[in-house]
Amino acid sequence: MPKPRSKSENAPPGEAVAASESQLAIQSQFIELFVSAAGVLGVPRSIGEIYGVIFAAPQPLTFQEIVERLNLSKGSVSQGLRTLRSLGAVRTAYVPGDRRDFFEPETELRNLVAGLLRDRIQPHMEQGGRRLSRLRDELAAGNDLSEEAARVLRSRVGKLENWRKKSALLLPLVAKVLG
Repeated sequence: MPKPRSKSENAPPGEAVAASESQLAIQSQFIELFVSAAGVLGVPRSIGEIYGVIFAAPQPLTFQEIVERLNLSKGSVSQGLRTLRSLGAVRTAYVPGDRRDFFEPETELRNLVAGLLRDRIQPHMEQGGRRLSRLRDELAAGNDLSEEAARVLRSRVGKLENWRKKSALLLPLVAKVLG
């Protein structure tokens, strides 16, 4: 990853100036932290880079600043910002006298977890529930499975349904505890 370019803390938003080596090193550490988190969550690396550079910026950043600091394509940054906004991880900030969109991070863990649960995990759980229902129906139809195979597979579908139910109870509690 190219070394990010930064700006002075006292510069007006949208007006980049030379960054010190320590500012660049710190910004790089933030970016790497969120790139690692993106990998754990199964989202593209660029999402972690974009959130990291916004999180590490003392002032809200413009779209163009994000493109330049990360050396990413405009399309990648646009898609990444759209994803991050839908998750509630970034929001637009108003800068008096400037008509450009500026982006700042959501820093409250409760809001980040709620967005992740709502947009990523909940749809996956709902889809999994529909798949399990179809599996249960197929097993009930009998098909050409031996009695032993059908019994084992029904038991395993039951286990998966139990996991899904426990997860549905646990995830809201996790969000509440983290917030």
